[in-house]
Amino acid sequence: MQSQDVAPRPAPAPAEPVVDVERAEAALVEHYPRLVRLAYLVLPPSLGRNRRVVTAHSLTQRALPRGRTAATPAIPAQSTGRESDPGYAFLRLRVLRTALEAGLPLRRLAWPKRSQLPPLLPQIWGLRLFPRSGGADELALDQQLSALSGPARAAYVLRGLEKLADGEVRDVLTAAGVEDVDDALEEADTVPAQAALLDSPEFDPCSLQARPTDLMRRRQHTKAALAAGAALLVCGALLGLPGEGWGPDGPAAPSYAQNPAAEAALDPAQLTKVPPLAWQSAARTDFSVWPARGDLTGDSALLRRALAVWARPGEKVTVSATPGTPSGGPSGAPQLLYAGTIDTARVVILYDGLRIARYAEPTDGTAGAALDFSRVDNATRAEASAVVLSRADGNVRYLMAPWVKRTAERDLLKPGAGAMDLTVTEGVTSPMASPTAQQTGACSSWNALQVTDSAGTRLLTDLAELVPARLTTGRPAETRDVTGAQALHTWAPYSCWLGALRSAGVRTVNAWSYAQQTLPDGTGTADWVCTRAETWRGGGERVLAQFRTPGTPQAAVVAKAQNVPACGQRDPHVLAGVLWKAQAGGWYLLAAGTRDTESIRATGGVRGSAEGSQLAVRTKQGAQAELKGTLASGRSINGLQ
Repeated sequence: MQSQDVAPRPAPAPAEPVVDVERAEAALVEHYPRLVRLAYLVLPPSLGRNRRVVTAHSLTQRALPRGRTAATPAIPAQSTGRESDPGYAFLRLRVLRTALEAGLPLRRLAWPKRSQLPPLLPQIWGLRLFPRSGGADELALDQQLSALSGPARAAYVLRGLEKLADGEVRDVLTAAGVEDVDDALEEADTVPAQAALLDSPEFDPCSLQARPTDLMRRRQHTKAALAAGAALLVCGALLGLPGEGWGPDGPAAPSYAQNPAAEAALDPAQLTKVPPLAWQSAARTDFSVWPARGDLTGDSALLRRALAVWARPGEKVTVSATPGTPSGGPSGAPQLLYAGTIDTARVVILYDGLRIARYAEPTDGTAGAALDFSRVDNATRAEASAVVLSRADGNVRYLMAPWVKRTAERDLLKPGAGAMDLTVTEGVTSPMASPTAQQTGACSSWNALQVTDSAGTRLLTDLAELVPARLTTGRPAETRDVTGAQALHTWAPYSCWLGALRSAGVRTVNAWSYAQQTLPDGTGTADWVCTRAETWRGGGERVLAQFRTPGTPQAAVVAKAQNVPACGQRDPHVLAGVLWKAQAGGWYLLAAGTRDTESIRATGGVRGSAEGSQLAVRTKQGAQAELKGTLASGRSINGLQ
């Protein structure tokens, strides 16, 4: 047994050739144009010539080893020329490997390699670089190489540019990580060998031409960058202000402080519930004195959901609001008007002094919940008589004011027919047909809600909102509710146009018969009616001028306007005209104004004038005319268009 001191040691393996950084750098400087050309030819042409040039230079410059030394690749050294330089062989292999990696497609779950990303260096700003153009042969070869795979292009370039035999090409590609070397060689054989063309200026990324980039796009990008920079500077300045956050909030409480009013708005226990008989002694009769009704007024969970949805409705909640009605949460604890089960839904109606809010959810869950808003500020006794509780199967049910004594249904198109009483149970009416649901074809009926209290009888109509609109008749400064046979007959021919006011935030609608005109052919007297719809928001008023001849059941709209004072209390005047065909076939321009109209003049396609408030001028079919009238005060008015 030999001692360890004299035991024979294994012979050391022959050392692998080593390339230090200085030698590799010297080889890079000496053969830089050749290595860049190699990278340019192997890179996929789909990158575009400008990016291929920049990427080829970047890959070549990154080929230097990171440490002080690097092992030379395990490939046979060539006998002559640059191939005998291990530094060049090392750099060529690294350039070839990264060029092949740059042509690989990016995968969604795989981390991209550095060579697959746009190069950080070198960077060229404002210029596009590309090699000098060659001839038709070079262009044809470039197109043929673009059809090859990356390994096949590498094999072709190693054969033609590096003058390597197939065995040497196989060793280099294997060292570069190519798996199917034989397939790459076979694919490279499909392109005819043209080694001389590979040395042409067409494939020389070191001899370049320069052209500017898209100047207009660059100018737009520069402006956008300057704007973004300015925005960042402003944000930085705001963040740098004294205090916390974006700046001092003065006497406001910190953002995390709880606000008592906001808490009360979400607490069912804080809801205002008016006693049942408070309206009898109150100084005002509007929604603020309505008592809380319904069989679920004590359901805290339901009320909490309704308040929470009002404050922050979810994405699946259907929210609707009439024009001009804010849909934000209440500023404090609202008033509860109703909470109960209606048909197949649980309904909660709340009032915050400005709006009526209705929350509805199915009885079997909360999916499909809806939140509706309607503005009702400064509502009078007549306008606060009813609230829509539910709509189902074309019917509507109302929650009535506590002072309403009788509720009935009346068809406006049948003024001679009587009203049908509705059953009212704990303030909730029995279902009645909604006019907004039945007007899908010809207008054959229009149902209105007739309510009676100690102040009288009035008509309300459903216009697809939470609060029905009040119907009136008469001169703007002297309007009255639609009661009695004369008022009902006045409204009958003009009821069907109410469908055009659905969901418009309408508060009241007045029909004013402002003129009667004898027809030129002596067949009777035509009626001129101005109808005006006022809104809760105080804007968006609509005015219609309607004309009805004897024997026609419904009037025709001959002129209309929006956001004008005509036919209202501020300006109780109106002037309108219509082309009318007589029974004998002749055409006339008929026009009528209010009683204080002293003269009317027509210009344009029809010319004529008349003293007084009416005009009749013979004309032809399709004529266009402009009307202008003069009032007794001397003021001029234009005809509604």
